[in-house]
Amino acid sequence: MARPRTPLLDRERIAATALQLVAEQGEFSVPQIARALGVQTGSVYHHVDGRAGVVELVRELVCDRIAGETLDLEPWDRALEAWARSYRAAFAASPRAIPLLMTTPVRAPRVLAQYERAVGMLLAAGFTRDRVMPLLTALENLVLGSALDLAAPEAMWEPSPDTPLLADALAAVGPGRADAAFDVGLAAFLTYARSLRGATA
Repeated sequence: MARPRTPLLDRERIAATALQLVAEQGEFSVPQIARALGVQTGSVYHHVDGRAGVVELVRELVCDRIAGETLDLEPWDRALEAWARSYRAAFAASPRAIPLLMTTPVRAPRVLAQYERAVGMLLAAGFTRDRVMPLLTALENLVLGSALDLAAPEAMWEPSPDTPLLADALAAVGPGRADAAFDVGLAAFLTYARSLRGATA
């Protein structure tokens, strides 16, 4: 029997199927991926290093949406802001992947390369080594929390007659609550980062 011109299985199809399962149910299993692709479970394992390997494929698929070239912008704080906004948009498109990806170690080469680029940018900007990873981790926490917030209902609070101040405050915000909150958090983060750099320059 002749082989099909298009392979039935490759790493890209495995990643896309796993991400679709995560979007639908918040999780995936290798047998589910195999069933969705019409192959045997063992065939999937020929392409990936177990379930952890699939997680890293999903990580690369999501993180490939982040515009890594933003890290080349100048000055450094403009680069960091643009990267953060792109990072948020990438994960906001797949919010149910966040708990999966943020609770497993990062091994995906392309993702590690992007963090290497971010570290290099901050070091070149004058930050000391001991401050780089706390800054990047804090930014990641802000970005991912906001990406989840974008997936939440616009009205996250339901005021009662006993909470008139809350009702007034919510009414004053208008639409775009999550975007407004992210702007506040990112501005505060960048102000703090600038103060750190000033203290170490």
